[in-house]
Amino acid sequence: MNRVYDDERLASAYERGNEMPEASLRAWVELIASSVPSPSPAIVEIGAGTGMFSAAMARWIDGSSVLAVDASEPMLAEARRHHPHPAVRYVSGAAESVPAVDGTFDMAFLSRVIHHLPDRTRAARELARILRPEGVVIIRTTFRERLDAVVYDYWPQLRSTDERRFPGEAELQADFATAGFAVQEVASFAQPVTASLREYHARLATRPQSKFASITPEQFHEGLQRLAIAAQAEPVELPVPVAERYDVAVFSRR
Repeated sequence: MNRVYDDERLASAYERGNEMPEASLRAWVELIASSVPSPSPAIVEIGAGTGMFSAAMARWIDGSSVLAVDASEPMLAEARRHHPHPAVRYVSGAAESVPAVDGTFDMAFLSRVIHHLPDRTRAARELARILRPEGVVIIRTTFRERLDAVVYDYWPQLRSTDERRFPGEAELQADFATAGFAVQEVASFAQPVTASLREYHARLATRPQSKFASITPEQFHEGLQRLAIAAQAEPVELPVPVAERYDVAVFSRR
């Protein structure tokens, strides 16, 4: 996984810079839960980051237990601090080498992490190893052909970077097919992440995403200024919520 996440500054900024309203987070968990194949599921989150989704799944998927795996010790430290939960265990590990025995989990969840994996086919084989026969993999990402994040409006350089980093839909399906997975569903889902552009500006001012490492400090501040101008022009009495849309791919074992 991209070692930029070993940056303690990024790990500290990541929690506040990627949080979402509770209603939005709960809507995401309900979507995830709709694909879980069994009650009281054992879940593994790969690339759990600061633990927002791991803790939310433990809270709102009845009877679930979650193994939250991340390769970054700074991220894990933030997760244990911000999102402790008795049904969540935070451990160090990688998508290609998960610290679990064969056939442990009903579901694997990967949120905004698939583009960081250096060997997706190897990771898919590892997920096949640790899943039970009816297990599913849920991937929350943005496919290369549908890059439409609001962030590109202010930092257009990031789009070309992400076009190189993010897989296309057919590419991802092929990677998982080699490990014996079949695509069960591909959906698009959007939820608000901030209540206004002003809040969005305050969030991104901390550079909370790894993609900002691909541009110069000057480019970052130019984009932040563009966002500040748009935020200042937004009527205080009529704020516009900022939503983020993601593709959700569900794979099942053949």
